[in-house]
Amino acid sequence: MPPETSPQNPSPWQPGSPGPAPRQADAWNPGLWTPGEEQDLDRTVSYRVPRPAPGEAHTVRMPSWTEPEEIGSVTLTDPPPLPRRTRRGRGWIVALVAAVFVGVVGGGGVWAAAKLSGGGAQPQDVLPADALAYVRLDLDPSAGQKLALFGIARKFSATRGSFAGDDPREALVTALRKNEPGLAEIDYARDVEPWLGDRVGLAVLPTADGGEPVGVLAVQVKDEAAARTGIGRLGLDDGAGGLAFRDGYAIVAASQKQADEYVKAAPLSGDPRFAADLTALGEQGVLSFWMDVEKIVKAAGRDDVATGPMLQQIKGMRFAAALRFSGDYAELAGITRGGTPTKVRPEPVRIGELPASTVAAASVSGLGDLLRERWPSVERAADGSGGEMVRQTLDGARAQYGLSLPDDLVTLLGRTFTLAVDEQDLDGPLPRVGAVLTTDTAKARDLVTRLQAQLNGTGMPAEVATAEHDGQFVIASTEEYAAALGTGGGLGESETFRTAVPDAGNATYAVYADLDRLEKLYLDDVKGEARADVEMLRAIGLSGTHGQDGTSFTLRLIFN
Repeated sequence: MPPETSPQNPSPWQPGSPGPAPRQADAWNPGLWTPGEEQDLDRTVSYRVPRPAPGEAHTVRMPSWTEPEEIGSVTLTDPPPLPRRTRRGRGWIVALVAAVFVGVVGGGGVWAAAKLSGGGAQPQDVLPADALAYVRLDLDPSAGQKLALFGIARKFSATRGSFAGDDPREALVTALRKNEPGLAEIDYARDVEPWLGDRVGLAVLPTADGGEPVGVLAVQVKDEAAARTGIGRLGLDDGAGGLAFRDGYAIVAASQKQADEYVKAAPLSGDPRFAADLTALGEQGVLSFWMDVEKIVKAAGRDDVATGPMLQQIKGMRFAAALRFSGDYAELAGITRGGTPTKVRPEPVRIGELPASTVAAASVSGLGDLLRERWPSVERAADGSGGEMVRQTLDGARAQYGLSLPDDLVTLLGRTFTLAVDEQDLDGPLPRVGAVLTTDTAKARDLVTRLQAQLNGTGMPAEVATAEHDGQFVIASTEEYAAALGTGGGLGESETFRTAVPDAGNATYAVYADLDRLEKLYLDDVKGEARADVEMLRAIGLSGTHGQDGTSFTLRLIFN
């Protein structure tokens, strides 16, 4: 199990944080990766793959998969088909990003996530600086993540067979050949292995004429001549795209003109904002992603957003995320930077103070203050074009429930708002559910009384229990559970909770679900291998913070 995290013992992914002593690993439980357990985590220093001297070729020969772990080798799927330039919808951007994720985590494509790193230049060093979005796949990650990924993949029926071999590259090509008739004639040893390097990058770029963005692929190669032949056999021989080389990468574009332009462009890694965002993100893991949110929204043709009030909120905003693996969990960590800062300063939520019998919970702070700050925008939206539904909802809330808006909603959301579900009576006729509000308790009591009176008058009686304790107002399905929520508990002492919700004590929002204890609600409906797969899922958790620089989050799926 991973160590407990706290301000004194930060997440093992946080740059510069001390790591615990390595734990013993085996083939099925490789142990938690922590900084310091291996040398050269990023494996990009010059002694791994020497930079060529002036006048030498840009590409160097790397050791193969069967050679020592010093370098490793890689696997790559065939390049995804480049989007067709049309004047219709711009949904291809979403499809392009989705295809990358599907290729990483779905079926045989998980092999791609198992292998990609190595030395030399990164994809961002060869892709243009004006990228709207960027995805990097690392097919040969650091040893700890590689072991963790293999151990997790072998737990599940869909990936267990694929991870039984020694060379994930060949397994991936074999799987692709089965699903792509056009690759039936591709021979792995002849057409792929001699040239395929350790990294793949994908960038979405604007066009000079302001048309739809285009995609460009950067594939690290070991031999340029072999790569030219091999990539040609994968589909470029028919003139469907362009191919050029830069610093050990094959640049695959929609046309030869574009490919030639891209290899001469300033690199994305030279953009100070991009570099700062990756530094803030930390360990890039198996997959990392970066996007300029404002530019993507504009490029996607969302005129309602690009010209509306929301544009001010996302102006200059960027998003970056990384997919990482540890001994018993997969983690997606992300950050946002830029955008219009809010004056709201959320306080840490107290989700860890819920009863130890809690099976699911969600907690967020600052919603009340945020709603009050943004209420003028809500009113403008209700009065504007297409705001009829918003106006009807607001008028109905005032008339039917006697609400004073936004004041009553601000009271209900409070400084922190927490929903919880208890294990007791979980599958019974009246589950124990409740909400804990850090708010003005007198106003909350008055609001609940008025709502109950309104509901009782409409023939829909609302039987709820309430309690007050230490500045918190509790609403629950039973008196007993209201008292339990009001006095607090030991959820934060649970090892499962601490692993799923890292640094819960500092989080300004958090979500937690104990799947081992919730599965009795759905497990009987799952049969065969799927049932065994579901039983491998232990818990899921989300934690995040808001700060002056932006936001950060960690989403974890824990396995048995």
